[in-house]
Amino acid sequence: MPRIRYLLAALGLALTSTAVHAEPRTLDIVAPWEITSPDPSKSGHVFARMQVAETLVDTDADGNLAPGLATSWTQNDDATIWRFTIRDGARFHDGTPVTAEAVATSLEHALTKPGILDSTPIATIDAEGDEVVIHLESSFAPLPALLAHSSTQILAPASYAENGEVTAVIGSGPYRVDSLEPPQRLMVTRFDDYWGEAPAIERASYLAVSRGETRALMAESGDADIVFTLDPASRTRMSRQPDLTLHAVPLPRTIVIKVNAGHPFLDDQRARQALSEAIDRTGIAAGLLRAPEAAAPELFPASLGAWHLAISPEESRDLDQAREQLATLGWEANGDGLLERDGEPFRLTLRTFSDRPELPVVATALQDQWRELGVDLEVAVGNASEIPSGHRDGSLELGLAARNYGLVPDPLGTVLEDFGPEGGDWGAMGWSDAELEEWLNQLRSETDPEERASMETEVATRLHEALPVIPVAWYQQTAAVNDELEGFSIDPLERSYRIDELRWAE
Repeated sequence: MPRIRYLLAALGLALTSTAVHAEPRTLDIVAPWEITSPDPSKSGHVFARMQVAETLVDTDADGNLAPGLATSWTQNDDATIWRFTIRDGARFHDGTPVTAEAVATSLEHALTKPGILDSTPIATIDAEGDEVVIHLESSFAPLPALLAHSSTQILAPASYAENGEVTAVIGSGPYRVDSLEPPQRLMVTRFDDYWGEAPAIERASYLAVSRGETRALMAESGDADIVFTLDPASRTRMSRQPDLTLHAVPLPRTIVIKVNAGHPFLDDQRARQALSEAIDRTGIAAGLLRAPEAAAPELFPASLGAWHLAISPEESRDLDQAREQLATLGWEANGDGLLERDGEPFRLTLRTFSDRPELPVVATALQDQWRELGVDLEVAVGNASEIPSGHRDGSLELGLAARNYGLVPDPLGTVLEDFGPEGGDWGAMGWSDAELEEWLNQLRSETDPEERASMETEVATRLHEALPVIPVAWYQQTAAVNDELEGFSIDPLERSYRIDELRWAE
């Protein structure tokens, strides 16, 4: 038994071995993310990536909107009434048909729970023949893009208890749930009545393993066929493995520092600018992430069009200016080189988590770089949930996370969630901007491409100036793949693991 199995046994985990189950062979996928609930509002990203549940709207290989369970959609002149035509012949995994009524009911359940639909002015969701009709209280142009989000997955009526709680994941995708063992494990089997093309892979498993070192060992030992989210040191080591292929693609995800702008040390924009100017992004990207092009002097990468401002990373660091900014706010260096104001040290705690293995490493670099500025930074590595919970109870000072601005094909959906009047779990905290709110409201209804692009640039510029979150690096999704698999690719929007495109080499 490989030593990795002893480690898994010690962790209380079990992994199906292809040596034990030769017929049919199971595709074993390992990633960091736990399955906290069968509810799409909490763990829908896992069910979407494993292709269990589908959304009304999908995306194509280039990230553009494409038909999902809706084959087409139309809107009235002011984008307040939307009609989605439901795909004929689609069935849920319990054999019941995907009807407009079932889809409307599922969306109504999603609307009652925290998620991307919170930012939409939905008044009613109705079924009319083979169409789902959504009436809005005001214009909302990006609605189809938000209906591609995993929290809006369509589940069969039998998935819900009488109180609306999701008790079973009965979707309509090419794979159905065979067994679900939260928080670590999911087994899926090919759904033979799927409306689309039948996948070649018959069975697949998902295992959540938080430690990057353990995931890397599983790839090297052959205990997993696909392992996602690799730390830089492991990537270097695995690149020498003859039976593995490494993949990496840039994502519209940014490593950001979430700032409590209501904190007395951070409530002035100049303080946040000083912390940003003290970051050596190029050094972090090249030295720690092994990807020099990942240095992020602004929030949105080039793949997001007009949201990207084309700022040079070399222009983003100015330690002398950072010191001057803090001096104007009354901060002075003491005998130990640390900043003080009115006898109080400039001391902050940065929370982060190890599910993404690069985050603690980046946090340590920030600790060293801000120490040079005179800021005493404590790094606390815990669970990812501690950042949003710290937002809600007001205890968070700084949080380091990786935020995906491509959660839906239009970044506006995530921007509305993060930078609205109340901020967001992964966005602004203790900060709001009335003018930016007005621009966002205009973007909700604007359909002219040139006008939208102009406003997107204005929003991005204001966020860059005010820094309710501070960008550090752009993210690359990485994976180690068994060479016995063919057809592997990484979805840059992280919507799917594309299992249906894989096959075992003959």
